[in-house]
Amino acid sequence: MKKSVLVTGARENTTGFAIAKRFAEEGYDVFITSRHAESAQAAAEKITAITGRFAKGYALSAFDEGDVKTVFEDIRANGYLLDTLVCNAANLGIRQDTLTVDIKDFMDVINTNVGWNFMLARAAALQMKEKGGGAVVFINSNTAYRAIPSRCAYSASKGGMLAMSRALALDLGKYNIRSNCVLPGMIKTERWENNYNDCRNAPSNFTPLGDIASFEDIANAAWYLGSDQSRNTTGAELVVDGGNMIQLYPIIPEK
Repeated sequence: MKKSVLVTGARENTTGFAIAKRFAEEGYDVFITSRHAESAQAAAEKITAITGRFAKGYALSAFDEGDVKTVFEDIRANGYLLDTLVCNAANLGIRQDTLTVDIKDFMDVINTNVGWNFMLARAAALQMKEKGGGAVVFINSNTAYRAIPSRCAYSASKGGMLAMSRALALDLGKYNIRSNCVLPGMIKTERWENNYNDCRNAPSNFTPLGDIASFEDIANAAWYLGSDQSRNTTGAELVVDGGNMIQLYPIIPEK
């Protein structure tokens, strides 16, 4: 049966798109989700144009297990049982002051980053069990270990995701299904390029390697954990942050 991967949050010019492209270049057919159907399908068509692989996009925007099941039913209808799931989409929970954040906004971050990813992982695992194995990769964050200001829900969700990945590794290992996390630090996203929330001046830019991650750096890590190259690795985490987490504090050059 053909190899396939589902990557969430994979519209063009994102980490998710780079991950989807990496898997397609390795011979996988690709399924993509985004919050909007048109951006998901546009990304899928670009993947096909670049790699020649089959790709299809889906809208996935509501916290609704029915929508998740519909996506996986369509994957099956297209003749696939999923080999790899990469949970990349996230609610970033930016500027949520701890003393004033609306509890609904707080819980939206938890629901997206933990609950939604659990629904996706469970739906994927049901197909993988039928196929005889597979891999789930969560694109997590080094904030699972290191808190940043006004991002309590985000840090809590990423810590929860890390624990969930380990629990899934234990529960699903008997079906030859692996679960692992990639922990990026700062990434050169559109937000970083546009200096949203002054992120280009954040201390996490100042790494021992003198650089932060590109989309391709994260895609390479996701490919390793999501492919047979890591066939005996589960419940693990791979940090891709230029060495940021090893520092007691960043060394910021004097201007």
